[in-house]
Amino acid sequence: MNLSKKALIGLKADLFRHPLDLQATNTLKQIPGIDIAIRSVLGSVGEQFFYLNNIASSVLVSEKQLPHLHKLLLEASEILDLEPPQLYVQQNPTPNAYTFAMRGKQPFVMLHTSLIEMLTPEEIQAVIAHELGHLKCEHGVYLSMVNMLVLAANLLPPWGTVLAQSLQDQMLQWVRCAEFSCDRAALLAIQDPKVVMSVLMKLAGGSPTIAPQLNLDAFIEQAKAYDSITTDSLGEVLQAAQTAQLTHPVPVIRAREIGRWASSAEYQTIIDKQQINREQKLGWSNW
Repeated sequence: MNLSKKALIGLKADLFRHPLDLQATNTLKQIPGIDIAIRSVLGSVGEQFFYLNNIASSVLVSEKQLPHLHKLLLEASEILDLEPPQLYVQQNPTPNAYTFAMRGKQPFVMLHTSLIEMLTPEEIQAVIAHELGHLKCEHGVYLSMVNMLVLAANLLPPWGTVLAQSLQDQMLQWVRCAEFSCDRAALLAIQDPKVVMSVLMKLAGGSPTIAPQLNLDAFIEQAKAYDSITTDSLGEVLQAAQTAQLTHPVPVIRAREIGRWASSAEYQTIIDKQQINREQKLGWSNW
């Protein structure tokens, strides 16, 4: 592992969850038996479906296959104190990465080739760590649950449509909050906010050709300009309308959020506390 990074031994998801994600997740956990029910009903089918699809149409990363990516996975998993999932690479012109885990037996992370091609190795590791954040927080279970609730609401006309829309809005809001948590996981793994923000910049307007020419400082300035729109009520309405149906917060806001959290006492406390845990576990002395 890169010795300049601190392994966060014993890291718990709730330590870095975004407050809105934490609130929403805790609410979902209050529904008795739902977690077990979703895992039991969808877990084996979903995991087997994705496993067969991945094996058939993707490349499984390992020590023998794309070992540089395998090393990035192992290091990020160690830092976040998480068992490494399978990592696949798939030919796809749309830059993207995603993960799936339901019963914990066959969790995986998928990277599209077009995303890999425009990122540096450290930025690729940030993406991997972001996806590991979804696994660490067990987002997949609750997303499946909310999708089932929306489907059920659609079967209850005439008021079911209104309920479904309300649940859909809540789901998308929660998903956006979950993305903030996973950006934090990426920062904890990389421990350099500029790397995480650079990934977001390239996702917003990058390509293999122009990615090296992009200016991160100028991109960060965009976030300030975006924030300035909220100085009047019309700007707030337009921003809400822009993001209402998105599964991810807009990139400039994600960059702003990660910059703020990187300079917070909360982030530094996690880094320092986990370093102490690491030293105690390894039996290090102070002299």
